[in-house]
Amino acid sequence: MAAIGVHFGYTCACAAIFKDGRADVVANDAGDRVTPAVVGYRDTEQIVGIAAKQGRVRNAANTVVKVKQVLGRSFDDPETQAHKTETKCQVVDRQQKPYYEITAGEHPQYIAPEDVAKLIFHKMKETAQSALGSDVTEAVITVPFEFAQAQKRALREAAEAAGFHVLRLIHEPAAALLAYNIGQDCPSGKSHVLVYKLGGTSLSVTVLQVNGGMFRVLNTHTDHSIGGERFTEALAQHLAAEFKRTYKHDVSTNARAMMKLMNGADMAKHSLSSLESANCFVDSLHDGMDFDCNISRARFELLCSALFNKSIQPIRPLLEKAGLSTSDINQVVLCGGSARIPRLQQMIREMFLDVELLSSAPPDEVIAVGAALEAGLLVGKDDLAPEEESVTVDVSATDILVKEVNESGTEVFTVLLPSGTPLPARRHHVLSGGGELSSFCLEIYQRSLAEQPEKLAKIVLRNLQPREENHDIDAVVTMKRDGSVHVSCGEQNSGRPEVVTIAAAAS
Repeated sequence: MAAIGVHFGYTCACAAIFKDGRADVVANDAGDRVTPAVVGYRDTEQIVGIAAKQGRVRNAANTVVKVKQVLGRSFDDPETQAHKTETKCQVVDRQQKPYYEITAGEHPQYIAPEDVAKLIFHKMKETAQSALGSDVTEAVITVPFEFAQAQKRALREAAEAAGFHVLRLIHEPAAALLAYNIGQDCPSGKSHVLVYKLGGTSLSVTVLQVNGGMFRVLNTHTDHSIGGERFTEALAQHLAAEFKRTYKHDVSTNARAMMKLMNGADMAKHSLSSLESANCFVDSLHDGMDFDCNISRARFELLCSALFNKSIQPIRPLLEKAGLSTSDINQVVLCGGSARIPRLQQMIREMFLDVELLSSAPPDEVIAVGAALEAGLLVGKDDLAPEEESVTVDVSATDILVKEVNESGTEVFTVLLPSGTPLPARRHHVLSGGGELSSFCLEIYQRSLAEQPEKLAKIVLRNLQPREENHDIDAVVTMKRDGSVHVSCGEQNSGRPEVVTIAAAAS
């Protein structure tokens, strides 16, 4: 049975199909294996992909880019506010949720981020079905490790609205390991793998321990201030300076001209990953004047030198926090389109001198390939060996915490299940409250990286009997493989416990 793996990134999306025991990335109708995650709205139609990206020069106010940044977020979320200031498409507040204000038709339309994501997923579904020649709905979707519950839910719902039957959401680093069969052919023995993902708008570095086919995330770091777009901007600024030097006109403050230069710089940047030089031609850049400029790879590397340094800077601190050094890493997996850049690959090789650097699969396709392989396992191929039925142990993507009040009345959070904990997992925690209390409140939270904890559940124990010594409350928190959390809470040695189940807190 065929199945699909979809990697939905901040700037691009990629689909791979699993069929006859292999996973292959499929090209879209433009012949590209990666599709820009861009949606352009016109009077009577919506355009997805490269045409929408190129048409943004003329239709910026009605073109949505980087929708993944706001999926599942509130309007007041700092990420939403950052997106609002960066995008040319108007973002408005409707019932505390962000909506895009589209003015392409006679009347303004208000489009939810989930509806934009649905169109991109639908494009990937069409692409896969065109390659297969038949309808296929079974899919595995990848998510960043740091995504919170609401973001994962929004991504899943958008995929389902596009007609996918989502078999599972898997984390991007796990998909990357699956693509290279890491851990699957090694029944025993621990190894450490670094997954380095540099996409269009973000850097994600994750170190995992692989032990007999099981993955455990030891540490992860995400930085949304660095990515391929920063390299494109540096090149576009250089092109603007060259235009000014040649034609004595400054286009750096002209938004439309700079968008044209960004498009040209983006194409040149991609070419420089495989060629020593690239030509950048922009039609009618300023006052009808065309611009033609040749860029060498050496010049590009010089322009982006500081950005490249920033891109690899987090690796050593991340390893140190995990109690590891570069010599403890057995393999490095490269992901994300920007990880194609030869100079960046060289810098990472120099950091990990005797380590296998895995980049044989195109870095912008590898996560989709891993998702397709997982999808193939989940739809139950008959020819799979029994030991391959389950290739990973899922891990908690977020910290699961309990909130209590100490003797001085201060609220204290205790981490019961840190992110990266292999699932299923069970933790027992004893809370204490004054003997005069007649009721006791227990609150369970989750936290993604440095974000504020998000409340998942609240349990109230009532009708406690007064006693001279403190009430001791037993809390047992269990997280299953699917990310659901089961909480049992009751007074020690007496009374029935109160129980609550939270569906997929971290799936």
